[in-house]
Amino acid sequence: MDFSARYVALGDSFTEGVGDDDAARPNGVRGWADRVAEQLGAADPGFGYANLAIRGRKLRQIMAEQVDAAVELKPTLVTVYAGANDILRPRIDIDDLLAEYDDGIRKLSATGATVVLFTGFDARGSKVFSTMRGRTAIYNELVRGIAGDHGALLVDYWRFNEYYDWGMWAQDRMHMSAAGHANMARRVLDVLEHDHSIEVPPMTPVPELGRVDALRANARWVKEFAGPWVVRRVTGKSSGDGLAPKYAQLTRLQA
Repeated sequence: MDFSARYVALGDSFTEGVGDDDAARPNGVRGWADRVAEQLGAADPGFGYANLAIRGRKLRQIMAEQVDAAVELKPTLVTVYAGANDILRPRIDIDDLLAEYDDGIRKLSATGATVVLFTGFDARGSKVFSTMRGRTAIYNELVRGIAGDHGALLVDYWRFNEYYDWGMWAQDRMHMSAAGHANMARRVLDVLEHDHSIEVPPMTPVPELGRVDALRANARWVKEFAGPWVVRRVTGKSSGDGLAPKYAQLTRLQA
C-alpha cells in the first residue's frame, strides 16, 4: 500500500507505550504514539504509521537500530525520545552521547520529515529519580540546541506540571499510566498544531498513606519493580530482550 503521509516513532519504553496496557496490541501496550497516529490518520486514508521503539533501549542502540530503518520508510513525520535509560546509568558522558544523538537527528532531518524531539521529565517529586535532575537538565539543554540546529519541534516534557500527579504514572512509578500516555498524545498533537478528540481517562486515585503503610508500599515496589530493574542493569539484561518493534513496517492503525 502506498502512503502519502508516513509517521515513524523511535525510542524506548516511553514511545513503545509501556504502562498503557492493551492486550490486543503488539507487545501488549498502546501508548501515546499509537494515540497520535490514530488521530493523524482519522481523516487521511493515505496515512501510515510505524513504531520502532523497544523498551530498555539506550540512546546508542536507538541510533544504531532505528534511525536507518526509519529513513528507509521515507517518513514525513518522525518522533524521537532517547536517553532516559542512559541518564539512569552509574556513569555517563552526556556530551559524547548527545553528539551521537545529533548525528542521528541530522540524518532524520535530511529526509525532509518533520522531526519532533522531547526533553526529559523533571522528576523532582520522586525520592529515587530526583537524584538525576542535574543530569536531565544538562541533557535537556543539549536536546534544545539540537532541535534548534536542525529545525526540529520540541515537546517540553520538563515543564509539564500535570505529571506531578501520581495518577499519571503506572504502578512501577517509572512509566506513564494510560492517563499519562493520553495526556502526552494531546501534548504532542498540540505541538504539531493538529486538532484532536483525545480525552484523558480517569486517573486511578493514589491514596494518602500513613508512615507504616507507606513503608510497606515502598517495600512492595522495591520487590516487584525496582529490584528487578536493578538486577537487569547489573547483569546487562534488558526488559526489551527478545522483543520486536510493535509496527516495524508502515500500517494503517485503527483506533
